[in-house]
Amino acid sequence: MNTKYYTPKFKEESFHCPHCGVYANQLWYLGKGEGVETRNSKIIPDVYFSNCQHCKYVSIWYKENLIEPNIGGVPLPNQDLSEEIKEDYLEARDILNKSPRGSAALLRLAIEKLCIELIGKGKTLYQNIGELVKNEMPPIVQQSLDYVRVVGNEAVHPGQIDLKDNKETAVRLFDLVNIIANIMITQPKEIEELYNTLPDKQKEAVLKRDNMNSLS
Repeated sequence: MNTKYYTPKFKEESFHCPHCGVYANQLWYLGKGEGVETRNSKIIPDVYFSNCQHCKYVSIWYKENLIEPNIGGVPLPNQDLSEEIKEDYLEARDILNKSPRGSAALLRLAIEKLCIELIGKGKTLYQNIGELVKNEMPPIVQQSLDYVRVVGNEAVHPGQIDLKDNKETAVRLFDLVNIIANIMITQPKEIEELYNTLPDKQKEAVLKRDNMNSLS
């Protein structure tokens, strides 16, 4: 089950690691000159390292800002997304700070692909929302998709640049991709896995009950 995402912050003791995505303790070190061209391995001003205690990878901070890896402070994609959508998400994550507009364009494309995967049809986002509503999509997902449609220029096709987009819009789109995936893919999968742990006799009784209800 997805939990709250804790954005990496300077000198915080714990947050979601930008490398492995796990919420873990971080050990902090002041930057030193070993391995770089500084005299007598002096301290490098304003450079710090945070070491994730789960994956052991190191992140680099300069003037209290995370510079490596350059993730823009957003979480990893929901692991139940298809590989194609994950690639779009990760590319958008990589370019967020350099090109928020490009990042938002990739995320709208990812959301369009996600809608097509969920309903198996290639239509506009507006039409896809209607199809998902027919399939009893939860209201929160409908509102999320309508947000994507309304904040974007409806004349702009998914994957194209909208000149009104900014970093704040892109960050919200990252959240929406994961929210939609969690509700429409992850939660049903987890419930199905729980249901499958029931003994066969109990599942047969449930099926018999449902068949009787459908006939009444």
